[in-house]
Amino acid sequence: MSRPLPLAGVRILDLTRLLPGPVATLHLADLGAEVIKIEDPQIGDYARTLGTGQGEDSAYFRMINRNKQGLCLDLKKPEGVEIFLRLARDADVVVESFRPGVMDKLGVGYDRVAAVNPRIAYCAISGYGQDGPYRDLAGHDINYLGYAGVLDQIGTEGDKPAIPNFQIADLLGGALTAAMGILAAVLEARTTGRGRFIDVSMTDSVLAHTYFAMLRLNDAGQSSPRGTDLLSGGLPCYATYRCADGKYMAVGALESKFWKTCCQVLGKPEWVKRQWDAALRDEMAGLFADRNRDAWAAQFEAMDCCVTPVLSPEEALNNEQIAARGMVLRDEGLTQFAPPLKMSDFDFAVRQAAPRVGEHNTSILAAAGYTADEIGQLRASGALG
Repeated sequence: MSRPLPLAGVRILDLTRLLPGPVATLHLADLGAEVIKIEDPQIGDYARTLGTGQGEDSAYFRMINRNKQGLCLDLKKPEGVEIFLRLARDADVVVESFRPGVMDKLGVGYDRVAAVNPRIAYCAISGYGQDGPYRDLAGHDINYLGYAGVLDQIGTEGDKPAIPNFQIADLLGGALTAAMGILAAVLEARTTGRGRFIDVSMTDSVLAHTYFAMLRLNDAGQSSPRGTDLLSGGLPCYATYRCADGKYMAVGALESKFWKTCCQVLGKPEWVKRQWDAALRDEMAGLFADRNRDAWAAQFEAMDCCVTPVLSPEEALNNEQIAARGMVLRDEGLTQFAPPLKMSDFDFAVRQAAPRVGEHNTSILAAAGYTADEIGQLRASGALG
């Protein structure tokens, strides 16, 4: 007999939009949690229409909202608040990503929800947290990285900060940190019967993981200039090098045994003693520039020394290791990712596609005890959009 999904029986009311919160609940939904995505009838989740025509859900929205149910609910109406609180009585988790204070103004803040369900794990994801002088400021990933001192360190020596095409604050901070806090609070509530308010600041989350910048501060009293630190391109043994075809190789030969092998493959045994010599970077750059990336990759393929090709996103999707791990899903014209972890006796599946706006209004309310007449009256009142 197959085992239940790891988070089967965990019910989540998800009020988040765009990327951080929806990815947090995506991870939990993929592991079996029942996630009810709640959108307001005025705007809903902006991600639905990013880069698409009117009435068409974007690939962005569909990728990060699979395995969720959809409820359209107007929390500015008292009937909408009543519905939310009724659903919250039987929920384990509420996740929201509005500015601090918005949920309280709507009448569904932590204190109100905890009054009807003391077990609730109530997670608020915001850019700067629920207190402090920046709590009410707007922001995006680039702003949080800037305040956390991360953006300053990304890029090449002497050049401007590089903007990563990977939303570090949104995904590390808003998604994974939130999921960690939610799971901790749910686990405790199962034991004690008491939930918690979980305050997730995306800026805090990024700052708390800047270990190498902090290491430099502790060791030297000041940070290194952009592109010059141990793991940011300052060393010849840990850097990227442009090849003859404009593509790149990634050299990560930090350990002496790897560096020695790397120098042997390059035909430069005399470079072994220059592993920490920053001036060697230019000489290595000249050598890598003589051949195409794939020629270098083939030469290093059989040598275990942490020198590998830098792949494009398209190449990564077709990489043999990625394929062997089953990380790429292609279904109904949409390419998306499997969960980033494997578990024994757990076979991941897309149980349902991302919901249309309010797709599960009737079934969710019926399960909560509303009659067909009552659902009709709520629809007529505008509480369901």
